[in-house]
Amino acid sequence: MRRKDLRNIAIIAHVDHGKTTLVDSMLKQTGYFENKYSELECVLDSNDLERERGITILSKNTSVKYKDTIIHIVDTPGHADFSGEVERIMKMVDGVLLLVDATDGPMPQTRFVLKKALENNLKPIVVINKIDRPNSNPHHALDKVFSLFIDLNATDKQLDFPVIYTSGKQGIAIENLDQKGENLNPLFEAIIKHIPGPQIKDTLPLRMLITMLDYNNYTGRIGIGRIFQGKISKNQNIILTSPSGKNLKRKVIQLMKFSGLQKLEIEQANSGDIVAVYGVDGIDIGDTISSEYDPGYLEGLKIDKPTVSMEFYANDGPFAGQDGKFVNITQIRDRLFKEAQTNVGLIVEEIEGERGYKVSGRGELHLSILIETMRREGYELCVSKMKVITYTENGVVMEPVEYLLLDLPAEFQGGIMEAMGKRSAIMKNLEISEGRVSIEYLISSKAMIGFKNEFITLTKGNGIMHQSFYGYMPQGNFQPPKRNGVFIAKETDKTAAYALNYLQEHGTMFVGPGEEVYAGQIV
Repeated sequence: MRRKDLRNIAIIAHVDHGKTTLVDSMLKQTGYFENKYSELECVLDSNDLERERGITILSKNTSVKYKDTIIHIVDTPGHADFSGEVERIMKMVDGVLLLVDATDGPMPQTRFVLKKALENNLKPIVVINKIDRPNSNPHHALDKVFSLFIDLNATDKQLDFPVIYTSGKQGIAIENLDQKGENLNPLFEAIIKHIPGPQIKDTLPLRMLITMLDYNNYTGRIGIGRIFQGKISKNQNIILTSPSGKNLKRKVIQLMKFSGLQKLEIEQANSGDIVAVYGVDGIDIGDTISSEYDPGYLEGLKIDKPTVSMEFYANDGPFAGQDGKFVNITQIRDRLFKEAQTNVGLIVEEIEGERGYKVSGRGELHLSILIETMRREGYELCVSKMKVITYTENGVVMEPVEYLLLDLPAEFQGGIMEAMGKRSAIMKNLEISEGRVSIEYLISSKAMIGFKNEFITLTKGNGIMHQSFYGYMPQGNFQPPKRNGVFIAKETDKTAAYALNYLQEHGTMFVGPGEEVYAGQIV
């Protein structure tokens, strides 16, 4: 039997396809925003960097209540550097909303997350959004969605997906384009009708899989996950287990459920619920909270290995201490280890014999987000050049390889193919349609470092790039292009526009007019 009062869904959407606006409207229409002063925009992409870069980094939870059914919504990151998050979310839900712009159709970033959803046999509902825009073409967008499902080897059952047309901005949903929308009720009804409720397994021994972590200074790590069977109560004694052999006696100090944008304390939760558990020391991603009388574990989660690393040190340059609040290595260490508490793809290790730390992550974006977050929080630090993590198998050096999908106007195809040739990329597929080219490559992670800016320049900002971890292959012969030389400042002072004007013709400048530089700095 399945629960009728609960649905767990994930939202898959490309940047700017209206995910946040739609969720805002869902919250408003189910009564979570009582007055306009409490309204929040960008509910899901709430991190400053997420809004600026247009990506979802951390997945978030929210829930709405429609009639007698609670609909639990989990956001999904669209970028492959955060693929570990995607894997875990798919374990928490029973279906997905594929949100597609009625003008653009599905985008390359959507492909990665949708593929994971179909592999997990999740039921999809296709939502064609922004139908109120004058240049929208919902029929064409739907055709492209159908083609995408076929490309991803969807089953006949998955291809028979329901379609809802929406305008998140106006807060309306319709089943047919000739209907007039009034509210989002058709979307809520479709979720209840097509997404299965969780199976009722309350009488079985407790098994709850931890798929996310949160942290606060009072209770330490907070485990968030779905109860697959049994019940869990506040102050209950449990056994924390994992496939690696973890077996720890613990007690649940506090139990919280998600309601709208808040967490509410509860006494008990049943199978199918997604809850947050406080006070369980030593909890980690992939652990199972199980009954103390019948302990066991659920199959763990595959977390992608880090592919790149950088070294972090305290800033010892001439301008040290001028900009930041946290400048010593102890403060940097504490911040890095705190990040590692919740950022699963991140590994922090002390460097022997040096006052520094090696930080390994899942890609250039993953580590750049961490560095920028720390900079905004007031940390001053020095970082080393990014290195790719290799390992040896049967005497052969293996390096990480990325699957790269480039979507760009046909006029830029020549320049991009030349650039990829220089980076020793292997072309796997090329498709041309309606003046745009879609090219698939396999490329080493080492060759990908720094390519994003070059790609934006070559396509004049009109290209879309999506990458995901492919696997490990024998190390190739790619060598980064050698520099012809560098500009170095001779004096400590401010830069002058007059001097930069003539210098910029001979190279790429890192500084602008009126910026402080020190003697010996590469400008």
